[in-house]
Amino acid sequence: MVSQQNIDFESTPEQSVYAQLIEFGKIPDVDFTYQSQKLGGRLEKGGMILDFLFYNPPDLAINIQGAYWHYGKGSFVKQNDLFIRSQLAGEGIMLIFIDEDDIMQDVEHYTRDALRYRDHSQLARS
Repeated sequence: MVSQQNIDFESTPEQSVYAQLIEFGKIPDVDFTYQSQKLGGRLEKGGMILDFLFYNPPDLAINIQGAYWHYGKGSFVKQNDLFIRSQLAGEGIMLIFIDEDDIMQDVEHYTRDALRYRDHSQLARS
């Protein structure tokens, strides 16, 4: 069993997905990383933090979409999330979003579907 004690989770939904990935047999720092910086992370213009970046499969990333931060802050934030998805697609990485409400409803289902490249988020429906 992989310990989560030393990880500073951004949110409960992220912690839930992390635990579900482990339950599915994914190994942190072998199959995926949590809070992976790309292009300088939050400190650089155009940088980003990916909640989960996978090595296995090597072309997948998952970001958790909080209702307040990602949908309640207006269209600029949504556009930024879609820009990040497009930017990663140029690198051959598919970014799947999982809405926090869906995680709290059925973390196993939505995490499994994300690993199958299925996006049920509000962004996917817009």
